[in-house]
Amino acid sequence: MASEKEVKRINELAKKAKAEGLTQEEKKEQKELREKYIADFRRNVKSHLDRIKIV
Repeated sequence: MASEKEVKRINELAKKAKAEGLTQEEKKEQKELREKYIADFRRNVKSHLDRIKIV
C-alpha cells in the first residue's frame, strides 16, 4: 500500500492545485502518485476478495 508519506504528498499537491495550480513537473508527480495509489488500492481489494469464501 502507498506509504503515509506518499498519501500526504498526494494531498499536498491536491490542495496546491486548488489554491494556485501546479507546474508541469508537479502534475506529472501527482499523476504518478495517484496511479501508484490506485494500483495499490485495487491490489489490496482484490486480495481481500480472493480470500472470501462463500459457504
